[in-house]
Amino acid sequence: MTDSDILSRDIHALQELQRVAWGQLASPSLTTFDRREIRNQIRQSEVELKTYLKMKSERARFPVYTPPDSNYRRPVRPSFRLLASD
Repeated sequence: MTDSDILSRDIHALQELQRVAWGQLASPSLTTFDRREIRNQIRQSEVELKTYLKMKSERARFPVYTPPDSNYRRPVRPSFRLLASD
């Protein structure tokens, strides 16, 4: 798995965590302590999500150079000769 795949997976996981947490927060059976803990979890995941999204946008702006495969051949540079004209 490449770094971008891992980063995308982490972003998706944090988004899913927030979606579930917001759904739980709507439950009327939660205590005040439980609501506070869920809100803290949402805030923490927001910070992580912003960090990951910033990393992803930076990687999109400045792609990492990947060297070509070992089977790749560089195009042969033509050798030109200057012919003298009299």
